[in-house]
Amino acid sequence: MSASAPVKIPPGPRRWPVIGQLLAFRRDPLQFLQSLPPDYGGITFLRLGNQGVYFLNDAKLIEQVLVTENQNFTKSRVLQRARTFLGDGLLTAEGQPHLRQRRLVQPAFHRDRLIRYADDMAQIGDRFRNRWQNNAVMDMDQEMMRLTLAIVGKTLFSADVESESKEVGESMEIILGLFQLVMLPFSTVLEKLPLPVMKRFHKAKATLDDIIYGLIAQRRADGKDHGDLLSMLLDARDEEGDGAGLTDTQVRDEAITLFLAGHETTANALTWTWYLLSQHPEVEARMHGEIDQVLEGRLPGFHDFPKLPYVEHVMAEAMRLYPPAWAIGRQARNDFTLGGYNIPAKSIILMSPYVTHRSADYWPNPTQFDPDRWSQQSGDRLKFAYFPFGGGPRLCIGERFAWMEGVLLISAIAQKWKFKLASGQVVDTKPLITLRPRYGMKMHAVSRL
Repeated sequence: MSASAPVKIPPGPRRWPVIGQLLAFRRDPLQFLQSLPPDYGGITFLRLGNQGVYFLNDAKLIEQVLVTENQNFTKSRVLQRARTFLGDGLLTAEGQPHLRQRRLVQPAFHRDRLIRYADDMAQIGDRFRNRWQNNAVMDMDQEMMRLTLAIVGKTLFSADVESESKEVGESMEIILGLFQLVMLPFSTVLEKLPLPVMKRFHKAKATLDDIIYGLIAQRRADGKDHGDLLSMLLDARDEEGDGAGLTDTQVRDEAITLFLAGHETTANALTWTWYLLSQHPEVEARMHGEIDQVLEGRLPGFHDFPKLPYVEHVMAEAMRLYPPAWAIGRQARNDFTLGGYNIPAKSIILMSPYVTHRSADYWPNPTQFDPDRWSQQSGDRLKFAYFPFGGGPRLCIGERFAWMEGVLLISAIAQKWKFKLASGQVVDTKPLITLRPRYGMKMHAVSRL
């Protein structure tokens, strides 16, 4: 398109001068995006402050951005700004650096590694389930955070970080809260001011850095190959590139990225799964039946994963309704055409698994929790009607790890326990960088034994 060609703007809701729809979006982004009239089609133009945003709710357009024309896009502003915390890890790196880092990290998620991880997952799940008390009220969201933190510490870093889980959890809470600030106009200026929120952020970042750099220092000192991700990063050489290894800072950036992604998202997926099961006792009973029949009282292992299809369908359906990554953003490098519209360079493209996963265009009875929909033929459903792990070259590198972890933990825990929502517990979503329960998730642990 020539520089003087007119830009055809897609339809969009009425907007206020200067701020556009920023206030409505920030107040409740999920409700706002779901409220957009369906007659706008698969692409809607929004003005969030001084930024033009194109919201996609069409599987073909989403595939065009994430797959077909992925080279024309960089990560969104939020993840670009996340370098403040994540550095240049897999989530934030672009272009050749991203491809190089993905090559170095990929072997940690090969099948032979997953077999070893499966035993650790089941054993840690067993440790947690054995310390719960019948009829006790649990903060399920916090307990799942502690559980998945212990697993990522053991499987990826061969470290016992459970004793530091409270510090890690509090630090993560502060850092994730900062993303609300990042979305504000002029946030780069706000970050430089001596605001209390920024002081808390720097303290939280230092806490997590101390843990990660401590693990790196221990590993450098003993010089042993522990067969985990951290050893692989320290020993890695880019044979397809310059043959160089990673500095401590580069190892830290990859480790902190996987530290966050490896427990935050899975913990949220598990929390929402337990909530949905508590509201659908017939699904819960059927899942218990499969687990009891397949496992016969023993802990699940890697080779049980394909034998537990209904458990996997339960998890898939929970992530359809409550995808941990509720929004995915990209920024256009160059002008391009999308859905019949000319989109200028530097525009933000916003996609929401949460919204698309609940679209009646792709899902019969879209708000109903129905694991059976995953055992039915899905030929009529487009691929990117469901994309909880993203797609294309930036597809989550730990997708297979997450599926296995979720299925094994659900199976191990559900052998002994079921959960009921505590009286008075209000359930609502809190969309930060991941989709958390806004008011926590208090549940009664009920023994099945």
